[in-house]
This record gives sequence, C-alpha cells and structure tokens, in this order.
Amino acid sequence: MAIARIWRGTVPTERADEYAQYMNETGIEDILGTAGNLGVFLLRREEGEETHFQTVSIWESEDVIEAFSGSSDRTARLEPKDEEFLIRSEPEAEHNTVAMSSFFAA
Repeated sequence: MAIARIWRGTVPTERADEYAQYMNETGIEDILGTAGNLGVFLLRREEGEETHFQTVSIWESEDVIEAFSGSSDRTARLEPKDEEFLIRSEPEAEHNTVAMSSFFAA
C-alpha cells in the first residue's frame, strides 16, 4: 500500500508567497523527481500573521521515502534555506498508509 508522508511548518504571512515559490523550486521539485513518488500537495492556511504549510507526498513504500529523505526514521528533510523562512516546523514527518484514494481534476 502507498504511504502518505506529511510535514508541517509555519512562516510569517508576509513571506508566505515567497516560501511557496521557494518550496516549489526546491522541495516539491525534489519530491517529484524521486523514483517511487506518486504525487505531492503543498497546502497553505493563513491565520493572521502566520501561514501554515503542509506538504503531503504520496510514496510507493517506506524504502522509497528513505531514499528521498536520507533517513531510516521519520526525521523531516529540510531544504537549505528553510531556516530563513520557518518560525516553527515539525522535526518529524507523519507517515500514514493510504487506505483509499480518489483525485479530482483541478
């Protein structure tokens, strides 16, 4: 069964557009370029001065995730400039087995 890997981080709202673009050019591109990745979503929720991001990536297996993350545990894989943006982030990603999937045409 496929695995959904979820990571969360928060940036100042004034830098949210810049962070989304940075993530698209780095983390999202890296995820999509990894063999065994089945897709990715970058979710965004603004709450006043803070904007919360979630990266939800879908993978064929835990082994494929390990090849991407470079770690056998669930340690978050941060991008080189993430610390310039993030005011909070989760140190570990959450892994969930995909029980069912259905995608829509955007």
